[in-house]
Amino acid sequence: MDSNINQEPVRWGMIGCGDVTEIKSGPAFNKVPYSSLQAVMSRNADRVADYANRHNVPSFYTDADKLINDPLVNAIYIATPPKYHEEYTLKALKAGKPVYVEKPVTTNVAACERLVEAAAKYKTRLVVAHYRRELPVFKAIKQIIQDNTIGKIRLVRISCLQPFKSNLIATTAENWRTDPAIAGAGLFYDIGPHQIDMMLYLFGTAATYIGSATNQAGYYIPEDIVTGIIHFDNNVLFTGTWGFTMPNYQQEEKCEIIGDKGRITFTFYGKDFELYCDGNKEIRSFPLPENIQLPMIEKVVNYFQNKGENPCSIEEALAGLRIMQQFVYSK
Repeated sequence: MDSNINQEPVRWGMIGCGDVTEIKSGPAFNKVPYSSLQAVMSRNADRVADYANRHNVPSFYTDADKLINDPLVNAIYIATPPKYHEEYTLKALKAGKPVYVEKPVTTNVAACERLVEAAAKYKTRLVVAHYRRELPVFKAIKQIIQDNTIGKIRLVRISCLQPFKSNLIATTAENWRTDPAIAGAGLFYDIGPHQIDMMLYLFGTAATYIGSATNQAGYYIPEDIVTGIIHFDNNVLFTGTWGFTMPNYQQEEKCEIIGDKGRITFTFYGKDFELYCDGNKEIRSFPLPENIQLPMIEKVVNYFQNKGENPCSIEEALAGLRIMQQFVYSK
């Protein structure tokens, strides 16, 4: 039987306390039933002390090993830059503590495969933070597809065209998101994981996929434009384009799902979608939680307590990472 917390409350240790944890995730750990944020870690002593003080976290560390081995901590949330995900996840799994790790789960496929093996070896639970799966707007889109409301899906397309300085992309003083050694690739590895995962969530297994990427503007080393095609097992075709140095007038971020009876159009960052069916247009809106990861974290807590299924397994994250790596690095 694999390691889990059973009915014991989940007392989280959080590794990393950057911007993503301020509102999106960190406070949610104290809002979910049977869950609390027990400890936080950062190598920056001033930052971690300040975070713990502002968020009323009982313990803080500058050493990840000490946090992982804290006897009051029984689950680990990893919110560092991707370069460190594998190292900290492996240590937590080996310690028998279930893990919730941010996206992209690792910087490359080989590292993710090692996590798949480790989770099986140590029989410890592992979830990847593709939290959009649990937002009401995306669950409603999935239900429309399953109900055949727009008929048989013919084509899905994503267009994510952003200027060099885009408000969609988080900024940090270190600007690590354009350093492949830390991020795995360029900005596509920051934006793309949620989008590709959502395609897999909605349409299932990818049969084949191919893409191409290049750097056109020369503002940084990795790719700044990516295109990709996926042919799903259910015969749905997908095309995607991501550009991060586009002119301001061309800025857009949208996904369109086209069926033989209608279509759905939405943005990955919004709370509504447009449904076109039988010649009519309908806008459906859904609330977004203040802490956007709260619905996902609730599912993770239930899974760790053996009350539900894994909301996003490491194997599912590996499938998405394989597609992304193929898009960026295929020649």
